[in-house]
Amino acid sequence: MKGKTQMAELISHNAEHIETIYQLLGDKENDITRAIAWTLKKCPTFLCAFIKRLIDTEFDSANTTILYQQFEKTGTENGYTDLEITDGKSFHIILEAKRGWNLPKSEQLIKYAHRPSFKDGKAANKFLVTVSECSQDYANCYLPFKETDNGIPVSHISWKELKALTETARAGANHEQKHLLDEFIMYIGGIMTMQDKNSNKVYVVSVSTDNINGTSIKWNDIVKNGHYCCPAGIKGWPKEPPNYIAFRYNGKLQAIHHIEGYTVTKNLHDVIDFMPDEEWDIDHFVFDLGPAIIPNKEIRTGKGIYRNGRVWAAIDLLLTCDTISEARDKTKERN
Repeated sequence: MKGKTQMAELISHNAEHIETIYQLLGDKENDITRAIAWTLKKCPTFLCAFIKRLIDTEFDSANTTILYQQFEKTGTENGYTDLEITDGKSFHIILEAKRGWNLPKSEQLIKYAHRPSFKDGKAANKFLVTVSECSQDYANCYLPFKETDNGIPVSHISWKELKALTETARAGANHEQKHLLDEFIMYIGGIMTMQDKNSNKVYVVSVSTDNINGTSIKWNDIVKNGHYCCPAGIKGWPKEPPNYIAFRYNGKLQAIHHIEGYTVTKNLHDVIDFMPDEEWDIDHFVFDLGPAIIPNKEIRTGKGIYRNGRVWAAIDLLLTCDTISEARDKTKERN
């Protein structure tokens, strides 16, 4: 065979093009934890960058142990840790990885802090570390505490920061490790948002043209300025951002937008500067909207959708059916 031999294409069951070995692991929390554990083991520069992020200490990676899903009884309860990293003397770290914009609850962190092998261990420095998509600013506000009741510091690392640490570690790695770190960087980039990239379903919501309480701002003004906000994962709202969102008012579909990014906050002013600078009772998603996809015909709301009702519909059906309710029903039939 003449010329350069090309690699074959690898496609998974859900039509995803596989570019890294990590993608074969998956993107569930346990899969993500395995990916981190393997990279820490295989790439000493990454392990060093991770440890240095928490404590400025000298250590020997060859004498460091990485423990994956260790079972232990704490009091009367059984439990597993996601990941532990220790050299037995300088540091002992328990890491908890979460999908999406989530943080562990206080009960889970306290249970980790009181694990006998951790609490009674000889390591001079002990840390609980959360890893998720949450920004550092958000974690500073919403982690249940900065220190547990027995004095263990609680730190947070976002996926964005972990990606940056990996890129820093790459500079000092050998050729084989650079290749693995490149694949890990690509993998982290894919999980930095938990939107389903392959989903063509649209979340159709009603947008009010009324004023927001106590202001001269209308709810649809937020959409006109490239954003949309809704409660995060409660009262029937999505727990994770959809790929597409559509807005209806005045009895018909107005536009469809791809969601380019999102923030979780209780103060919408943090993202939307014309909103009042005040904290709401519950967390809200604030979506960053891509360019509007405008229907080329009038698509009425149809039957069986309440004034504030929210429905899912495939994007092709939503743009071709005569009503939103028809698109909703045909989407259900298709599934």
